[in-house]
Amino acid sequence: MSIVEAFTIEPADTVAVALRDIVGGACVRVRVGADVRQVLARNPVPLGHKLAIIAMKKGSNIIKYGAAIARATHDIAVGEHVHVHNAVSNRARRSA
Repeated sequence: MSIVEAFTIEPADTVAVALRDIVGGACVRVRVGADVRQVLARNPVPLGHKLAIIAMKKGSNIIKYGAAIARATHDIAVGEHVHVHNAVSNRARRSA
């Protein structure tokens, strides 16, 4: 059995959370529900950061743990690191 390097919580999740530092170009084993799939990391993903497991268009919701946590500020390809360079938090956009 292979070691899982990233995981999702909910079936609707569009990103997985890295369980270790991931090197760009690595084939990453991602737990998605009961399945394990492989995703090619397009760039480095630090421990605890998000890895895109589906392609997302600019403006689309980024789903983590079943919740829309952010929106894509650029098109995001499968395997890309998802962070402040290509996403804006939904929390930051809420008015007080």
